[in-house]
Amino acid sequence: MSRHTIIAWMEDKPGVLVRVANLFRRRNFNIESLAVGHTETPGISRMTFVVDGDDRMVDQAVKQLLKLMPITRVENITDKPAVIRELALVRVRTDSQTRGEIIQLTEIFRGQIVDVARDSLVIQIVGPEERVDRFVELMEQFGIVEMVRTGRVAMTRGDNGTNGKKRRGTMGV
Repeated sequence: MSRHTIIAWMEDKPGVLVRVANLFRRRNFNIESLAVGHTETPGISRMTFVVDGDDRMVDQAVKQLLKLMPITRVENITDKPAVIRELALVRVRTDSQTRGEIIQLTEIFRGQIVDVARDSLVIQIVGPEERVDRFVELMEQFGIVEMVRTGRVAMTRGDNGTNGKKRRGTMGV
């Protein structure tokens, strides 16, 4: 079993997310992370999700996704060159003795302090999952009060051979 990053483009219609989740549930996949947002094309959203499974199982799931009507394109980018990022907001407990060290670590990890309170800081960290993981591990020593992570968002590098054209049914497997 390995982690696969799948991107699906779909029409903005109610119930699409539920249909995609049900497809993976029926195939006994756990969706590890899921991010959905608008694209450059009005009326089309892009869903990036990560699932665990062997190649054959994931290929079958991708084929089934293509059969869902509101889905216009599906691509498994697991083995393709891609830009993959994650965003985390981390509220860390601080006091006068730890605040400076937390600020310094945030700068080293190219994070941003987005909220300051007397006893905590909210830090935004964006980057590859490994960088976010390392930052979170370091912040645990200070006491993480609250945290939220987006999960992967991804885009293949270059033009991916599309030259700007939209393709229906691309599996990219």
